[in-house]
Amino acid sequence: MSVELALCLDRDLQRHNTLGLPCVAERFIDAESPARLAAAVAMAQQAGWPLTVLGGGSNLILPRRLSGLVVRPTFADWDYRRDAEGGIALRVEAGMNWHALVMASVDRGWWGIENLALIPGHCGAAPIQNIGAYGVELADVLESVELLHLDSGRYETLTGAACRFGYRDSIFKGALAGRVVITALNLMLSETPHPRLGYGDLATRVTDAPSPRDVAEAVVAIRREKLPDPAQLANAGSFFKNPLVSAEQAQHLLVDCPDMPHFAQPDGRVKLAAGWLIDRCGLKGVRRGAFGVHDRQALVLVHHGGGDAEGLLAFAAEIAAAVEERFGVALSREPRLAG
Repeated sequence: MSVELALCLDRDLQRHNTLGLPCVAERFIDAESPARLAAAVAMAQQAGWPLTVLGGGSNLILPRRLSGLVVRPTFADWDYRRDAEGGIALRVEAGMNWHALVMASVDRGWWGIENLALIPGHCGAAPIQNIGAYGVELADVLESVELLHLDSGRYETLTGAACRFGYRDSIFKGALAGRVVITALNLMLSETPHPRLGYGDLATRVTDAPSPRDVAEAVVAIRREKLPDPAQLANAGSFFKNPLVSAEQAQHLLVDCPDMPHFAQPDGRVKLAAGWLIDRCGLKGVRRGAFGVHDRQALVLVHHGGGDAEGLLAFAAEIAAAVEERFGVALSREPRLAG
């Protein structure tokens, strides 16, 4: 049975990326079902078009023009089953808004993803960089990922362990980059209370026996205090990853900067706060034409309008160079460059 696709030419994507970068897709399809997604992938393969998958556009840097075909999965159904021990097996399709899923889960009293409230984007993009916040990562609750192979049209379910999750990293940024489309996530949540409040001042924002909604609302309040709303000031959230350095390098830096935030990791390395490093370089609030460093959170680069991907990358390179010159620490970006 054939699937009809509505192909749009020269589609403006500026509204579809939270950085508000100007971009036109040569060809564009909204895939309202997994079948339409598979048909769009097959169309691109047969025509020899480069394929770009666009979700919420919250962790993506778009060039002025994307050749080939851009497809946006919009299917967003979800369902769940409860086991005898209070576990909640939750399946959600790729087009579901992540924050909407978090709030739907906490409304039902489920624990597991409440610390990940207000992270922008769609569920299909969440495993790519192993989204995380306030001491919790997606990898903590992800059972498996359902995906479509672009070359063969074959569907596969990949276990959480096979996703090779790391800090803002996964197999989808490595061996499977550009080779698969994520179609659904399978998460394991719980009705048994287990609040994780050890990060920052989260514990001071809630009662002694908080509900999942209490924790989620506290996270939302903290994020809104520190981070700009993309609807008001274009941004992609944290632009740089918090760098990991050797224990020896961290100790050397602490001699000159004893107040430097640092967090020991299980593998012996030390995680540093990229925002603190940028701030110490005197760059918080700095603006270069269309782009700037946010005045409350130096980890966030903002777009004031009129810029493009080339200008953003040049500005980011300037910031990274300043940090490396002063601290000897290399910064790497979180948002992916499309095309």
